[in-house]
Amino acid sequence: MVSSSEYGSHTWELSLTVDHQHENVQKEFSLQVTGDLHVGGLMLKLVEKIKIAQDWSDYAFWWEQKKCWLLKTHWTLDKCGVQADAKLIFTTQHKMLRLRLPNMKTVRLKVSFSSMVFRAVSDICKTLNIRRSEELSLLKQSEGTLKKKKKKDKNSKELVTEDILDLCNSPVSSGLPANPGLYSKTMTPVYDPVSGSPASSTITWFSDGSMTEQNCSILALSHPNCSLETLAEMYQPRTLADKAKLNAGWLDSSRSLMEQGVLEEDQLLLRFKYYTFFDLNPKYDAVRINQIYEQARWAILLEEIDCTEEEMLIFAALQAYHVSKLSLSSETQDSTCESEVDEVEAALSNLEVTLEGGNKSNILEDITDIPKLADNLRLVRPKKLALKAIKTYWFVFRDTSISYFKTKESAQGEPIEKLNLKGCEVVPDVNVAAKKFGIKLLIPVADGMNEVYLRCDNEDQYARWMAACVLASKGRTMADSSYQPEVQKILSFLQMKNWTMCSQAASEPETVDMKPECFVSPRYTKKFKSKQLTARILEAHQNVSQMSLVEAKLRFIQAWQSLPEFGLSYYIVRFKGSKKDDVLGVSYNRLIRIDMATGDPITTWRFSNMKQWNVNWEIRQVAIEFDQNVSIAFTCLSADCKIIHEYIGGYIFLSTRSKDHNETLDEELFHKLTGGQE
Repeated sequence: MVSSSEYGSHTWELSLTVDHQHENVQKEFSLQVTGDLHVGGLMLKLVEKIKIAQDWSDYAFWWEQKKCWLLKTHWTLDKCGVQADAKLIFTTQHKMLRLRLPNMKTVRLKVSFSSMVFRAVSDICKTLNIRRSEELSLLKQSEGTLKKKKKKDKNSKELVTEDILDLCNSPVSSGLPANPGLYSKTMTPVYDPVSGSPASSTITWFSDGSMTEQNCSILALSHPNCSLETLAEMYQPRTLADKAKLNAGWLDSSRSLMEQGVLEEDQLLLRFKYYTFFDLNPKYDAVRINQIYEQARWAILLEEIDCTEEEMLIFAALQAYHVSKLSLSSETQDSTCESEVDEVEAALSNLEVTLEGGNKSNILEDITDIPKLADNLRLVRPKKLALKAIKTYWFVFRDTSISYFKTKESAQGEPIEKLNLKGCEVVPDVNVAAKKFGIKLLIPVADGMNEVYLRCDNEDQYARWMAACVLASKGRTMADSSYQPEVQKILSFLQMKNWTMCSQAASEPETVDMKPECFVSPRYTKKFKSKQLTARILEAHQNVSQMSLVEAKLRFIQAWQSLPEFGLSYYIVRFKGSKKDDVLGVSYNRLIRIDMATGDPITTWRFSNMKQWNVNWEIRQVAIEFDQNVSIAFTCLSADCKIIHEYIGGYIFLSTRSKDHNETLDEELFHKLTGGQE
C-alpha cells in the first residue's frame, strides 16, 4: 500500500510502452503522474525508470488511441488531453521505410514518421539528391492496383529483396539534417551534362558519402529494357475509372506518416505528383531528370496516358536509343571533348527554356505591338446528322481571338464569327505521314464546349497557329516571349515524327539487341509483329541517334508534355445537382469535367479565373467560385476530397515559385493553401 501522504489524491497511474530493441528488458511501465506534469518531464521520469544507457533523443510519445504524436514537450498532460485510459508508446520518430521510385527501383531508408509528409518528402529528396521536392509526394497503392502484384510477391520474395538499394546510413536516416539539395550559381556541377553520370571529382557533395557514385548511377541512369513478364504483371488502366484508382492513395501532406497508418518497413511509391517541372538543369538534376523520364516512360508503356501510333514510335525510338547508348563503356562517355559539351549545353539551355515555358525576363518583347497571324485555313465543323463540313476561310489571329472571313478581301469588314480562345482546350490532331495537320479547339460556352477543327497546309503553318492557340488558351498573346520557343518545340516534335527508311536501318536489327515489345504499350504489341515493330522503331531512331543521353531524356519528357492528356489526374466525382457520376481531371492550370462514358470534356474551369475554394468537411463537399458568378460544388467518390483540395492548392503554390528566390520554400504558405480546416 502507498500512503496518501506520499501520493496526493490528484495523482493517477499512466501505462507506458517503450519500443526498444533490447531483449529480456522490460517494455511495459506504469508511472504515477499528475495532470500538470509536462510531456518532457514524463519522458525524463520514464527514462530514469528504464535504466538503459542509450541515446533517447529520437524518441517521442505516440498516442495510440488518438493516432497522434505528443511532440510539444512543454505542454502538460492536461493540455494534451491525456488521462488514465491513454496508451502511450515511447518510440523512435525515424523508422525504416521502403520507397518504390519512378524507375521501379526500391530504396530503403530511415524517414521521419513524426514530421508532416511535406517535410518528410523534402528530407527524402535531399538524401536521393532530387531538387524541387515540392513536386513529389508519397502514394499508397490502392487495393485495385495491387491485385496482379500480390501473386508475384508470394513466389518471388527473394528476388524483390535483392533489388533493394539500402540507404539506411544516410544523414536523414540517422535523424540528422542533410545537405539542402538545392544549388547556388557558384556551386560546382555534380553531373556530366552529356551522359548524366556523376562527376567523380564532386561526388563528395552528396550527403556524408551515403550516396556513393554507384548508388547515384543507379538513380541517375536508365535501364529501360524490362522483361515482358514484368510489364504484363503491372496494373494497366483500361478506362477513366481505372485511371482514377491511380490517384486515390496520395498521402495527406499536412499529416505525418504514422497518423496515416503507415508502419515501419511498409512500401510506398515516391512519385512526381505535380506536373510542373521547374528549373530543370542537367548539371545538377541527373537523378531528377531520369526519374521524371522514368515516370513518363512507365505512364506511356502502361497506357496511363494515350498517344498516337506515330508518337508511340518516337517514344520507343528514344528508349531503344538508351539501350544501345548504355552498352558503351564509361571510358567512351568520358572522352567527350569540351567543344561537344559546349554545343550540347547550348542545345540543352534552349530545351530548358522550352520545358520551363519560356524565359519571362525579356520584358521589351512583351510590350511591343502584338503580332497577328493571317492565313487561309480549312474550318471543320462536326455535324450531328451529316458528315463533317469542311470549308476554306481567311483566318486572322489577334490577341487571344480567332476571326474568320469569307475571303482575304472581306477581312476589313465584320467577321463571320469571332472565337475567344481564353480558357479553351487545344488538342493536336496530327499525322505527319498522311500530311494531316489539324488543331482541335474545345471552346467553353454556357451549355458546355463548342467543338471547332482547324486544318493547316504544312508543318510551319501548323506550328505557328498551334503555338498561338496554346498561348491564347492561357490568356497570353503572341507578343509573349514564350511564343517562339513554343513554335520551335512543336517543329522539333514534328521533325522527330517525320522519318524516312534508309539503308542503315535495314542492317541495324542484326546489331541492336532489342525486344521491341518492351518499348511500346500492349495495344501496339498486339497490332504489329515483332519484326515490323523493330523496323518501324529503327526508322524513327534515325532522327534521334545523334542526341546525348540527357538530351534524349529531355526530348522524351518534352514529347510527353506535348500529349493532350499530359498532367491530368483523374477523380470520380458527383457534381451538385447532377444525377450521374462524372470524371474530374485536375491539371496544373485548370479543372476539366469529363463524361465518364465517352471521355469527352464537358466544361473547363481555369485556376486563373478562380476566386476561392473551400471544403465543407461535414458532407465532404468541395465548393469553388470563379469569375462571372460561376460556382461549382462536388463530392469525390474515388478518393478523399482532401486530395483534390490539396491538388488545387498545391498547383497554386507551385505557380508562385521564382528563380530569384529558389533557395528556400515557403512551407507555411503551402500548408495554408493545401491544409484545409477539418
